Amino acid sequence: MVGVSHKKSAIKIGVLALQGAFERHQKVFLELSVEAIQVRTPADLAKVDALVMPGGESTTMSQLLESSELFGPISLRIKQGLPVFGTCAGMILLSKKILDGRDDQLSFDAIDIDVQRNAYGRQIDSFEAEIEIDSFDSPFNAVFIRAPRIVSLGPEVHALAYCGDDVVLAKQENILVASFHPELANDVRLHELFLKGV
Repeated sequence: MVGVSHKKSAIKIGVLALQGAFERHQKVFLELSVEAIQVRTPADLAKVDALVMPGGESTTMSQLLESSELFGPISLRIKQGLPVFGTCAGMILLSKKILDGRDDQLSFDAIDIDVQRNAYGRQIDSFEAEIEIDSFDSPFNAVFIRAPRIVSLGPEVHALAYCGDDVVLAKQENILVASFHPELANDVRLHELFLKGV
């Protein structure tokens, strides 16, 4: 396991648990001795200091955010400065614009990026790549599964990593997004990077 943390942290991380790869994210935080709870209701959200929005199916997650009455409370917390880490579908939901989304698909407009869903192909086209991440002293093994592509970045968005010519990790103020699934790598450094901003 790359990356090490020892003492128990007092912060509480929420992992959006409506659909998708939330349990793997929760496991990484537990390995880092950070309390992580599954967020399914506004009451759960009220207990956390930061939020992870995991991969999954972005259209389904958008619908579940509405039916669970979480969309409004999350949007408000983001505007109040809640640190949020969106991976894969989570990145799509946090984006300013979904270029190929359905008409009824919501996004939080939390980071000034335009994204294209499933830009690298279907599940069968999934791949792994060694990427260089700013401030990391060795490459990170990124797992791309039906990954979205960042098509454009606003002037306040910082590109932290590339895969070829594509930005695959970006940050703007309290929002961190990744096109890939860091929870599937045997490497906790990206979760540690997120925790530093919490």
